Amino acid sequence: MEQKMVSPSLLQKALGEFIQLDEKITHYSSILGLVDWDQKVMAPKKGRNIFSKATGTLRTEIFQLSVSQEMGQLLEALTLENHYLQLDQVTRAKVREYKEYYQKSKAIPADLFKDYSILTAQANDAWEEARDKNDFASYLPYLEKIIDYKRQFAEIFGYDEHPYDALLDEFEPGLTVKRLDPLFAKLRKSSVELLNRIRKHGLPTKVEVFEQSFDIDKQKDFNRFILPLIGFDMQAGRLDETVHPFAQTVNIGDVRLTTRYLEKNVRSALFGTIHEAGHGIYEQQVNPIYEETVLQSGASFGIHESQSRFLENMIGRSQEFWHFFFPKLKEYFPEQLKDVSVGEFYRAVNTVQPSMIRVEADELTYNLHIMLRYEIEKALIGGEIEARDLPAIWNQKMKDYLGITPGNDTDGVLQDVHWSFGGIGYFPSYSLGNLYAAQILRTIQKAIPDFYHHIENGKFEIIQDWLKENIHQYGKLYRPNELIHMVTGEALNADYLIEYLEKKYAEVYQLDKR
Repeated sequence: MEQKMVSPSLLQKALGEFIQLDEKITHYSSILGLVDWDQKVMAPKKGRNIFSKATGTLRTEIFQLSVSQEMGQLLEALTLENHYLQLDQVTRAKVREYKEYYQKSKAIPADLFKDYSILTAQANDAWEEARDKNDFASYLPYLEKIIDYKRQFAEIFGYDEHPYDALLDEFEPGLTVKRLDPLFAKLRKSSVELLNRIRKHGLPTKVEVFEQSFDIDKQKDFNRFILPLIGFDMQAGRLDETVHPFAQTVNIGDVRLTTRYLEKNVRSALFGTIHEAGHGIYEQQVNPIYEETVLQSGASFGIHESQSRFLENMIGRSQEFWHFFFPKLKEYFPEQLKDVSVGEFYRAVNTVQPSMIRVEADELTYNLHIMLRYEIEKALIGGEIEARDLPAIWNQKMKDYLGITPGNDTDGVLQDVHWSFGGIGYFPSYSLGNLYAAQILRTIQKAIPDFYHHIENGKFEIIQDWLKENIHQYGKLYRPNELIHMVTGEALNADYLIEYLEKKYAEVYQLDKR
């Protein structure tokens, strides 16, 4: 950092202007979040094309503010050594966030960014229609353009070894292919070995309990019953329906969850809702002093996913969770569950069964879905494959990774929304979330020895208070590697998730007894 003598009054002036610009960008982003939610949940189809253009205009305005000459000058002033040393921790974190984005993105022409923003807004609708009609060809032109843009952005952002690193960094700062490959390789090996043991020696579960009709209105009622009990504040949020579940934060007091209901698959909405609640609770529990600033969100997408996967799986699929909630679920579905014990239900919700759909996958095979997408994305950005090749490549990788082949593109390459909004580099966050979550579970069980006893008694506030104190309250104050080390005392590794999966599924499938 350059060292200059500048008067304190100039520092205060620059700081005041920076705070105002941060607030303006955050307000625009909050409105954009509301618009994105509306487009996916409420907006009528006939108005979506103009809607997409308006969204593109707003997104471009936010981009231009973030890479403006004013932002550049303010960042330059605030990072002068004698200025930077006077900034408090929170302000330094704000400067860090804007400086990194500014340095990466300032070379992107505004017109290029606007065209890209409009394209991704339109691509979401094109994806929904293509998915409904099993028509990859109609979606292909959008996807080809998105991939071309992302390749351009990777070159603009810059990278040391692999162009995919530039896109990974958007979602998990500091993560690279070189760091991720060995983590995934270790997890893949152990997962495949455990899957084979379950197939050969596992005691079958009573999964047929889910092969019945579960009234959708009753599913909705149960989800609304469960949400506040597990920690989601319904006075600061809501639950709606959409094609692909997501959580959208407008502000800390307005966090919107969505889920998808299937009459023949009660697990889809149930665990989808718990998953999104994990995201929502994180956002609701950020320290209010970060509201209206760049720090008001989570530390990274991987850390965010750790909170949703932690709540969905390590809490929501635990035996203790269902000891508490199963009697209530039986009240909603007495006929479907009349001959099912809580132990049978617990084993059924943890059935390992390779499936076509990622969001409905079990804990063990879920990571194989992510690795499949990761390999495809790396090859796309590296120019080794093209979008037109994806259906065939996808189906072959599904056969290689999971031993099954999709019967159509709706259940295959078209199942996920992420590529339509340009989220290339996003998918690894899901498995990173599992890795983080297992490491956090080990730590929280040391801090709260009767962790699962509290779950069995419905005392979720004790757990959520710990998560708030140690993770949620900090928002984006810390980088993900700093936060996980601060919480667990060590860097991320795959061992805790491997141990967790081994212990859990050995019990569920009684592998040690067979």
